[in-house]
Amino acid sequence: MLYKTQQSGRKGMHGRLSPGNQQREKAMKLLIVEDEPKTGDYLKQGLSEAGFVVDLVRNGPDGLHLSLIETYDLLILDIMLPGLDGWNLLRTLRNAQRDTLVLFLSARDQVADRVRGLELGADDYLIKPFDFAELLARIRNLLRRRDGQRHEADLLTMADLSLDRKRRQVSRAGKRIPLTGKEFTLLELFMLHPGEVLSRAQIASQVWDMNFDSDTNVIDVAIRRLRAKIDDEFAAKLLKTIRGIGYVMEYSE
Repeated sequence: MLYKTQQSGRKGMHGRLSPGNQQREKAMKLLIVEDEPKTGDYLKQGLSEAGFVVDLVRNGPDGLHLSLIETYDLLILDIMLPGLDGWNLLRTLRNAQRDTLVLFLSARDQVADRVRGLELGADDYLIKPFDFAELLARIRNLLRRRDGQRHEADLLTMADLSLDRKRRQVSRAGKRIPLTGKEFTLLELFMLHPGEVLSRAQIASQVWDMNFDSDTNVIDVAIRRLRAKIDDEFAAKLLKTIRGIGYVMEYSE
């Protein structure tokens, strides 16, 4: 069994939803891409009972097609899918500049798998077997964080670097800089906290919604890739390493 029913107590848990949560979540549209019939049906039923609008497909090509032609607030994505695996589905989605929230739900439980998913641009990664209560909490947290970001200033600037949150565009010295969804979120975090040193643990929590694992270099790799795009070609360096502590974005004339 790839999900836990006794611990989660799905019906009882839904009974504790506040009217405000139910009203807000009815407008949220989710896509589940899951080829295991019982797991897919279980997810669709549970999330529908929680007030979400839910579509379910059982293979990669259908998942990619729907995610490109429809507007979803969040995708729940398996990895081992027929026709097109979850890795390549997400890669194609991000290459198409789609910033839809993505939560991987997979039995692949190695650290390398979680790191790969996050580096490709996933917003969270939950391992099967899973507890429905935890899945629901993670979904709500991702959606709540996205809602909060939408209410803040649309345009962030530092020196000649600008980030347009509404259009999801970044430019420096008038030059457009293409970023992946995760790179955009990472840069956005730094620009929301100018001059503030952010630890790896803070970055992991805010950008990847995970606890920091000192054995993984996913954060350092992401920082290097972002720095190569926004700093390497320019004289003024904005993203700086504070050795032994973390990273900071600041402009010094």
